Amino acid sequence: MSSAAELADPQARPLRAWQRSALARYLATQPQDFLAVATPGAGKTTFALRVASELLADRVIDALTVVTPTEHLKYQWAESAQGAGIALDPDFRNAAGGTSRDFHGIAVTYAGVAAHPMLHRNRTENRRMLVILDEIHHAGDARSWGEAVAEAFDPAARRLALTGTPFRSDDNPIPFVEYVPDAEGAPRSRADHSYGYAEALADNVVRPVVFLAYSGTSNWRTSAGEEISARLGEPLTREQTAMAWRTALDPAGDWMPAVLAAADKRLQSHRDGGMPDAGGLVIASDQTTARAYAAILHRVTGDRPVVVLSDEAGSSDRIAEFARSQERWMVAVRMVSEGVDVPRLAVGVYATSASTPLYFAQAIGRFVRSRRPGETASVFLPSVPVLLQLANELEAQRDHVLGKPQRPDETWNDEEVNEANRQSDEPDEQDKGFTSLGADAELDHLIYEGTTYSADEEDYLGLPGLLEPEQVRTLLSRRQEEWVAKGSPRTGAQARATPATEPTPPPPAERGPVSVRERLATLRKELNTLVALHNHKTRKPHGKIHNELRAHCGGPPVAMASIEQLEERIATLRSWR
Repeated sequence: MSSAAELADPQARPLRAWQRSALARYLATQPQDFLAVATPGAGKTTFALRVASELLADRVIDALTVVTPTEHLKYQWAESAQGAGIALDPDFRNAAGGTSRDFHGIAVTYAGVAAHPMLHRNRTENRRMLVILDEIHHAGDARSWGEAVAEAFDPAARRLALTGTPFRSDDNPIPFVEYVPDAEGAPRSRADHSYGYAEALADNVVRPVVFLAYSGTSNWRTSAGEEISARLGEPLTREQTAMAWRTALDPAGDWMPAVLAAADKRLQSHRDGGMPDAGGLVIASDQTTARAYAAILHRVTGDRPVVVLSDEAGSSDRIAEFARSQERWMVAVRMVSEGVDVPRLAVGVYATSASTPLYFAQAIGRFVRSRRPGETASVFLPSVPVLLQLANELEAQRDHVLGKPQRPDETWNDEEVNEANRQSDEPDEQDKGFTSLGADAELDHLIYEGTTYSADEEDYLGLPGLLEPEQVRTLLSRRQEEWVAKGSPRTGAQARATPATEPTPPPPAERGPVSVRERLATLRKELNTLVALHNHKTRKPHGKIHNELRAHCGGPPVAMASIEQLEERIATLRSWR
C-alpha cells in the first residue's frame, strides 16, 4: 500500500486541466464543504481521490468515507482508490460497526447510511474524516435519506460532494449544498467548480454523441375496442404519444427488432472502423422486456447478450466482466446508471419510458467516456418530443432550484407519461385494456450538438467509429446536402414556381410499379426531411412545423394523410424556404 507522501506526488496520477483547476481552488480555500459538478466521464472520481491523497498526506484527515448510490459503485470506488494507493473497504456492514485498521476508510451506500445514521455519526466524530458524497443529488431522493446524511456527516472535518447530472426537480434541499437566490429570488444550488459536457467535448475529454431518432407508425387498441394509429415524432396528444411510444417499445412488434438490427449494424461499423472492442447497451424499462430484447438480439446477432437485472445476485460482477470482455451487447434495467464505468460502450438503445432530465443524462453518460481521440458514440432513441428535447439540450448545465419546476415544457408530466408507458412485470387493470397491434420503424433524423440533421439510414450506419467532433459535424452536413439533392424531385425555385397542389412527378417507369404503401412511405420521409431542414433553419420544433403545415393545408396527421395531401405539404414547405 502506498504511503501518504506517495499519494500526494503530483506526478503519480496526471490530472486533466479541469481537475488541476478544481484541485488548486480546493487547496487554496481549504473549505469544509466543496461541490464539484462535472459531466459524466470527466473524471470526478480521479479528482476526489487526489483531494483525499493530498489531505491524507498533509494529515488534515485521518480517514475517509465514500457514499455511493448503489452497491456496484462501492466496489468501483474501492478499485479506483486502490489504484491511487488508498485502501477502501467496500464490504463494510453496519452490523460490524467497524473495519480493519489497514483500510484508510470505507465505501457505503446512501441506503446504508440511512439505515443507521448514528453509527456513521459516531465513526465521523471519532476521527478527522473526509466524506466524499458521490452523486450527491441522491441525498434529495427522500427526506429520510437527506436527514440521515445530514445527521451522520455533520461532524465531518471535510465534505466533498460530487455530481455529474442535473439535480432532481423536487423541493428537498440537498444536505451540505449551498443555495443562493437567483434572479427571480428562487434558491439555486451553487457549485464550487463546474465542468460541463460542452467544455469536456472541446477538451476531447468526452466523446461526441450522435442521436438517431427513429419514428414509425404505431397501432394499438384501446379498452373501448377502438383501434388507433399514430406516428412517433409528429404532433400528438400526450396520451397518444405515450401509447405510440409504448407500442414501439413492445418487443412483440416490429419497431424494436428493426432498431436493434440497425444498432447492431452501427456497432459493427464501430468495430470495423477503429474500435475493435466496441460494446452496445440496451436500457430497458423492466425485467420482462429486458429478457425479450435479449432474445431479439440473440436472433439478430447470433450471440447471447449479457443481461443485468438489478435484483439478481452477481449483477455487479456481470457488469465488470462485460467491461473487460469483447462481448457485443449488454441489456440492463436500472443497474447501468450513473457512475458505472464501461469505457468501451459506443452504441446505446434507449428503450425505456423514463423521461426525466436526470435519468436521461445518467443513461447518456454511459456512452461519453473517452479513451482516445476520435471515438464517437451513437444512441438510438424513439422520436418522442420529450426525449428529443433532452437530446437537443445535452450540453445544457442545470442547477437544483427549490420551488421551481425543472422541465421547461410544462405540458409534459413524467408520472403521466411513465405510467402510460409502464410495462410492468405484474399487469394491472390498465394493461388489460391496452393491446399493442404493432409498429414499424424508420430513421427520422439525427441530432448532434443540438442541431437536427436528415440522413438516410444506410448512409449513416456504416460510418467509421473514429471521427473528431469537427469531422462529425462536417460529415453530417455533407450527408444532409447529398440527401436533399438525391431525394428532391424539384429544386427550390421549381417548387416555388409550381402550384402547391401539383403532384410530385412519378418515378421513372423503368423502376417498376410503386405500391401505394411505398409511395406514402417515400413522401412521408421526404416531408420529414424537409421539416428537419426547416427546423435547422428556424429552430422551430418539428411538431410546431407539422402543425403549421396542417393549419395551412388542412388534412389529418401525417400518418393518416393521403398521397395528395402529403404532396401539397411538401410543396408548401418548399415554398417557405
